Amino acid sequence: MRDSSDEPALGPTDYDAELRRHDRILRRAAGVRLHDRVLDIGCGSGWTTRQAARAAGAGSALGVDVSAPAVERARERARAEGVRNVAFEHADAQVHRFPPEGFDLAISRFGTMFFDDPVAAFANVGRALRPAGRLVMMVWQPAERNEWEVEIRRALAAAQKEEEAPSGPDAFSLGDPSAVEQILGAAGFADIAFTDVREPVYYGPDVDAALDWVRGFTSTSEALGRLDPAASERAVAGLREMLAAHLGDDGVWFDSRAWTVTARRP
Repeated sequence: MRDSSDEPALGPTDYDAELRRHDRILRRAAGVRLHDRVLDIGCGSGWTTRQAARAAGAGSALGVDVSAPAVERARERARAEGVRNVAFEHADAQVHRFPPEGFDLAISRFGTMFFDDPVAAFANVGRALRPAGRLVMMVWQPAERNEWEVEIRRALAAAQKEEEAPSGPDAFSLGDPSAVEQILGAAGFADIAFTDVREPVYYGPDVDAALDWVRGFTSTSEALGRLDPAASERAVAGLREMLAAHLGDDGVWFDSRAWTVTARRP
C-alpha cells in the first residue's frame, strides 16, 4: 500500500498529481527541520502543507489559500491522514495579519504569482518570518519556455480567426529573475537566488482525462467561451489531437520549466 507521505499516485488528474515531480525538488530546497514553524502560501488542498508538517514533527505548518473550498478539502485530508500539527486558513497572504515573526520558513508551490501587489504581499510574508527566516518558492519560468502553455495556446489559436492575448491571472508573472529580484528586494528580502527546474507535468492517464483537465483551466475555458459553437468544437478537437501526441505508456506529460527561488529575511 502507498504511504500517504509518498508522492501522489498517478491516476485521475489533480493539481498534486500534475506537479508530483516538482514536489521532491521543493522539499529538498525547503529543508524543513524538526522544530520549524512553516507557512505555506497558496496551499491549495494542502499536500505541501501536510508534507511540511510531517517533516516539522516538533513544529507546525500553516497553509493559507484564497479558495475556501480548497482550504476545506485541505482540512478534511489532514484529519483523514491524522496530521495533527497542521492548520489551514482561508486567507489572502498579501493582507492577512500573520503573527509577527511567527514562522521560520515560508514555502510556496506555484502559489505566489497572482498577487495584485507583489511587493506588499512579500513584505507581509517577510514580517511573518523571524529574522534570518527563509522563503522558498517555486514559480513558472516565462510562458514560451513551458511546453504545456505553448501547445495549449497554439491549439486554441488554430480555431480562432486571429490569436488573442491570454486573459485572466498571469501564471508567469514571476518568470523573469531580474523582476523577481527587484520585487523581493523592495519587500525586504536578501540573498535571493534562483535554481532552474526542468521537470515534466502530468495531465492524466489518458487523453480524455487530460482533456477534462485542460478544459478546466481558466484560460482555456475563457478562450473556448469566446468562440462560436463550430469554432469551439474545432478547438476542442485540436486540443484532443495535441494531447494524444503527448500520450505515453504512463499517461499524458508535458515539458515544463520553473524556478526555485530562495531568499532570506535579513
